[in-house]
Amino acid sequence: MRDAVFLATMMLLLPLAVARPFVGILLWSWISFMNPHRLVYGPAGSMPWAMMVFAATLLGCLLNGEPKRLALNAVTGLIVTLMLLFTFTTMSALGNPSAAWAKWQFVEKVLLGLLLTASLLTERRRVHALIWVMVISIGYYGVRGGIFSILTGGSYRVWGPEQTMINDNNHLATAMLVTLPLMNYLRQQSRNAPVRIGLAVAMCLTLLSTITSYSRGALLGLGAATVMLWWRSSRKVATGAVLAVVLSGALAFMPAQWTERMQSIGSYDADASASERLVLWGISFKLAVANPLTGSGFTGPYNRSVVDTVAPGGPARAVHSIWFELLGENGFPTFAVWVMLTLAGVFYSFRLVSISRGKPDLAWAYDLGRMAQVSIVAYLVGGTFLSLSYWDFYWTLLVVIAGAYSIARREVLVEERAASNGWRQRAFARSNPAVAAPAPEGATAVAAGAAPSVIPRPLAKRPAAAQ
Repeated sequence: MRDAVFLATMMLLLPLAVARPFVGILLWSWISFMNPHRLVYGPAGSMPWAMMVFAATLLGCLLNGEPKRLALNAVTGLIVTLMLLFTFTTMSALGNPSAAWAKWQFVEKVLLGLLLTASLLTERRRVHALIWVMVISIGYYGVRGGIFSILTGGSYRVWGPEQTMINDNNHLATAMLVTLPLMNYLRQQSRNAPVRIGLAVAMCLTLLSTITSYSRGALLGLGAATVMLWWRSSRKVATGAVLAVVLSGALAFMPAQWTERMQSIGSYDADASASERLVLWGISFKLAVANPLTGSGFTGPYNRSVVDTVAPGGPARAVHSIWFELLGENGFPTFAVWVMLTLAGVFYSFRLVSISRGKPDLAWAYDLGRMAQVSIVAYLVGGTFLSLSYWDFYWTLLVVIAGAYSIARREVLVEERAASNGWRQRAFARSNPAVAAPAPEGATAVAAGAAPSVIPRPLAKRPAAAQ
């Protein structure tokens, strides 16, 4: 039944993607982030839905003449640069060529879709809709995991859907942590009280689900995100009190086995998993030093023969760090551009806050800029211990920030232009009081838009004796 419902839903939505290309972007994002086809058990689970939706969206763009132009900003420029650099590093990959090109194909498809997404983010409604899709996609697992944790007393780990980037409990925990600030943004912007309450409940369940993932990296990310959220809050006392109560309640709910695992953070040198990650980071760095321009190529650190060139007998597996994964696979130039992509997102988020501060019409941009900063911090801290360098959700967030800044800046320029025109009219009125004053009764009408050189006066009545 689940398979049949999903198939019927997709058959209805695919034609809509052709008719409305941005609907296709929303549908493509939903498939990419949530992976709903991995939750069914029939033939729909193995169908290439992302490719089908993207093809329908491209067809819709051709038929509707949209987008009008490619979005040009620092984020899209760096995405294009990354596409070229990834191609260059894959051409010289040291590992299995078929595996390297398969990963290249996946990453390039994501980046191409992001360029189309950026070009279609032309108004606030679209930005808001895309954030809703992002929140629903990851929030579904947060709410479900939170309910599961309450029913089981937090004794079991929360996992993501199989055969996806967020299948691992650590990856899912960081994904939920990045999504939490976006949930708060929607809560701040929602006018409907039930929606605000529902989002607040979803945030609490997602927070509990993040903690019950038993991810130590996510706990560190949670600490950094909590501090950042408090710092970016306009009401620090109230926000601090709420955060303290919610976090204390969630931590008190967890069983002793969770506490024991989290306490191992302080003794990482005695923990086999943590020690091995340090070894993996060292191997990845050595691969980058040995091949500074290109790295080892996609999947290089996973390849035994490649790892043996710098660390004979060392572990050949996932690097477990966004920083060292990208550095070891693609070298220093690509790593620098990848870091610049995040810096561009941070820059646009601060500019978004700056240009919208004190403007009620741009309150949405102000809240989005602040919450996006919290999400970025959550990803950077949580991702330090995870292989999430090529996570499409995070890249989409950066695209959303840049698109929102373009929209907000355009609105500010319109307001400034209107204010400037009004100032000019007032200045002209002050310097030409005769023109600005209303014409005396009986005066000759003046043509609209023309400033008269002579102001006509009413004729004086002649005395009766003179008539």
